[in-house]
Amino acid sequence: MKVKISAVIITFNEERNIGRCLDSLQGVADEIVVVDSFSTDATEEIAKSKGATFISHKFEGHIEQKNWAISQAQYPHVLSLDADEALDEHLRKAINSAKENWQGEGYYLNRLTNYCGKWIRHGLWYPDRKLRLWDSRKGAWGGQNPHDTYILEEGSRSQHLSGHLLHYSFYTFEEHLKQIKKFTDISSAAAFKNGKRSSWLKIIISPSLKFVRAYIFKLGFLDGKAGWMIARWSAYATYLKYTKLKALNNGQ
Repeated sequence: MKVKISAVIITFNEERNIGRCLDSLQGVADEIVVVDSFSTDATEEIAKSKGATFISHKFEGHIEQKNWAISQAQYPHVLSLDADEALDEHLRKAINSAKENWQGEGYYLNRLTNYCGKWIRHGLWYPDRKLRLWDSRKGAWGGQNPHDTYILEEGSRSQHLSGHLLHYSFYTFEEHLKQIKKFTDISSAAAFKNGKRSSWLKIIISPSLKFVRAYIFKLGFLDGKAGWMIARWSAYATYLKYTKLKALNNGQ
């Protein structure tokens, strides 16, 4: 079955990334929808210059924003990207082939991350399989903010596409640390809301396990300094999440 695809992207102050993302969708997406939470930079100007439909909408959470954005798409078959992502040429061809012969309800993509100028091919970040192309009538965004995931209906069929979804994550180590502090605020609050509890055991043991798994067992050391920093910051993020959650538990 031949289908048309709506590419859907949520943004906030993404002038550094959005042009690259939209350029990679040319010749692949039949429609591009950008849902923006009131950017104050040139995101809107760039998106419109690339032919995207630009819609402003209040941000109430990553999951909520992405589900609302889907509702603005013209076609039910949706390709969801973040503004700091782009399709490589191999993936562009694979998606166009899938459009010509759509099978099942969804397609997984391998995400390849660029971290401070280096492509990461080991550790917890690769291969970072993401379900990003799907029939929106067969699922919805779920998970726990800020770590959203698309969930297909039970019994749905999915396949895997070759190529890479290129992820331009952080340009500096300082940017990574800033996001960790922001995201652990969100994730600990979401965990508390869902009745989760922390403990001193989790605060002490979980970060160490995260580091060993990322750096040793998943071969993060093969990515050199970048692999070391990713494993280190991943462990620190785990520590912060459980520490902040314990503080919320104690404040009940």
